[in-house]
Amino acid sequence: MRLFIGIELDDRVRTAAAAAAARLRSRMEGADKGLSARWVPAENLHVTLWFIGDVADSRALEIDAALRTGFDASPFTMRVAGFGAFPTSGPLRVFWLGVRAGSENLSALYAQTAALLIPKGREEDHRAYSAHVTVARIKATSRGSGPALRRILLHESADCGECRVSAVTLFRSRISSRGATYDPLLRVPLQ
Repeated sequence: MRLFIGIELDDRVRTAAAAAAARLRSRMEGADKGLSARWVPAENLHVTLWFIGDVADSRALEIDAALRTGFDASPFTMRVAGFGAFPTSGPLRVFWLGVRAGSENLSALYAQTAALLIPKGREEDHRAYSAHVTVARIKATSRGSGPALRRILLHESADCGECRVSAVTLFRSRISSRGATYDPLLRVPLQ
């Protein structure tokens, strides 16, 4: 079973994020005819706290039990706004929407998630956590188009609004020829 832990967006922010991503897609494809990207459908937009990957059912139960112990965090407000890309230099791999308010809270939840999962055998991610909503995964761009695409990201307006974060969600990711679907398996309320 393929799992990850994330934060769900409310319907209003998800709809605004999908609309902003559609505008970005139009601009990017107009600027680079060689751009090949897999754009994330609206229903899959979220903030990832921890990607787990494929695990056996027994491991999934251990992860579920660890998450059920809860988080030492109160509900908070998160604002999704502004575009960016990973990596910050070199070939583009991901277009994202940033988290402008609530990123400190998300970093704290990430650290608590690590504390719950690393003792269960999950490998630590040595990159700094950066809260974001992935809107596209880049397969290819035209040679030399990176700087122009990065300029578009800087100037494309995207303020998707605020939503209340009141739970951490364990998702199951199912991959098919039609793309991925994410099923919430467990929602752990923030107290």
